[in-house]
Amino acid sequence: MQDPHKYLDPLTLAKVRSLELQARLIVEGYLSGMHKSPYHGFSVEFAEHREYVPGDDLKHLDWKVFSRTGRFYLKQYEEETNLTLWLLVDASESMRYGSGELGNDGQPLLRKYDYASMAAAALAYLTLHQQDAVGLVTYDHTVRSLLRPTSQASHLKQIVNILNRGPGKERTALAPIFHDLAERITRRGIIVIVSDCFDELDDILTGLKHLRHKRHEVLLVQVLDAAELEFPFQEATLFRGMEQEPELLTDPRTLREGYLENLNGFIEQLRTGCLMQNIDYVQLRTDASLGKVLAAYLAHRLSRTR
Repeated sequence: MQDPHKYLDPLTLAKVRSLELQARLIVEGYLSGMHKSPYHGFSVEFAEHREYVPGDDLKHLDWKVFSRTGRFYLKQYEEETNLTLWLLVDASESMRYGSGELGNDGQPLLRKYDYASMAAAALAYLTLHQQDAVGLVTYDHTVRSLLRPTSQASHLKQIVNILNRGPGKERTALAPIFHDLAERITRRGIIVIVSDCFDELDDILTGLKHLRHKRHEVLLVQVLDAAELEFPFQEATLFRGMEQEPELLTDPRTLREGYLENLNGFIEQLRTGCLMQNIDYVQLRTDASLGKVLAAYLAHRLSRTR
């Protein structure tokens, strides 16, 4: 590949039909070499035990456990555990929205869901490339699909096949999803939530708290369309409701100030709520270079782990 950077315009990426290729272009363009697993090798921070197998280093045997059980166990440390990444991708109806260029079918060429899928596929590609395990959940008000983590390179095709099913026409309900998965995902890992987060703020934060209580590292990625963030509408507009909301015919100029005040207030409270729970928050605009945003976050993460 001569210059992968030139393919990183979101609209250009949207015209590349293969999600696997989109992921590779993003990673090779900006992310390659910028992420290092925080769970690799031995460290001073004890995490859990695992049973001894021939060939293990005997210096890590826990003799206290042996004296109680008569069995050999090693102390497994924080950085010995391979990274397990869970991608939780919102597939509710609100993720169908896209304000940009239309395709031949009259539908938005780049919906929030498409952008979210690019992000998820890029992170999956990167994780598998470093031989760590990745799993996928798609959801609306309930879990639509759940793919268990594995580090097999062929796993990317299964992830892409599920993401290619597209968003449905159901409403969002984040809290029940987070509570459900907090109990189902038993092994501690990194959970990346990709959603527009159009739900009740208190419910979202309560669900996130449950995931953190289970000692998962959590990253919340909020995907928003440029029109949602800027509300550029000028003429009388019919707004079609999603997720069981009614249609509204109105002059958007009378709504703009109040709309932006409410939206920005919600985003700031969400960001603050994440910060208070030691959860990383990243906002993705569908008109921004996905590679640049992810690269900036991963560079920040790498510097922090060092």
